[in-house]
Amino acid sequence: MFRKILIAEDHEMANLSLRSVLSNLTITVTDKDYVFQCDDALTRIQKALRDGEPYDLLITDLSFDEDYPKQTIAGGRELIKAVKEIQPDLKVLIFSIENRALIANALFKELNIDAYVPKARHDAKDLKLAIETIYQNKKYISANLRQKEENVHHFTDYDKMIVSLLSSGKTQKEMPDLLKQRNMEPSGLSSIEKRLNLIKTSLNISNNGQLIAHCIANKII
Repeated sequence: MFRKILIAEDHEMANLSLRSVLSNLTITVTDKDYVFQCDDALTRIQKALRDGEPYDLLITDLSFDEDYPKQTIAGGRELIKAVKEIQPDLKVLIFSIENRALIANALFKELNIDAYVPKARHDAKDLKLAIETIYQNKKYISANLRQKEENVHHFTDYDKMIVSLLSSGKTQKEMPDLLKQRNMEPSGLSSIEKRLNLIKTSLNISNNGQLIAHCIANKII
């Protein structure tokens, strides 16, 4: 079984649930293997590599509450990208409130994660099975993920452009000039923000990372 696991989760109850599951698998997680912030998670992984005692598995949420001081890495998606750059073989399990098969499938393709478990009823059993499965070098996607996408948004060329810019790493503040260069209107920052919020509301998506994953999964961008 896994010897060394790092948990990145900012909600205490979810952490207690994870610790209980790991305890049942006879895996010991100490306080230093449990962080609230993504920056701290990356720092722990870097230190473990320097010490010659790398982590075997990262369990992370996708969304983290804003914190002070402001974090360099804002969410799980960005954390996984950063981690994969320094430890490509680290196994990754996402444990998230986001319960969409399309989102999960996109993350398997985009970030090469190993398992995805939604926070839902019976998630303790789900987590146990996920950990046992990926320990055997197999991928695990929860059967509890919602398969049907009920919310629909019809993407215009303008929508696709602003999401593509997000996907390429551009900030919303950079977009007005980029849209002007392409003769696309409206190019004002307020209009861009309102349009992105409308798209996310229509799709019942909470942040830009999930929006990008949704668009990649559905080949919108």
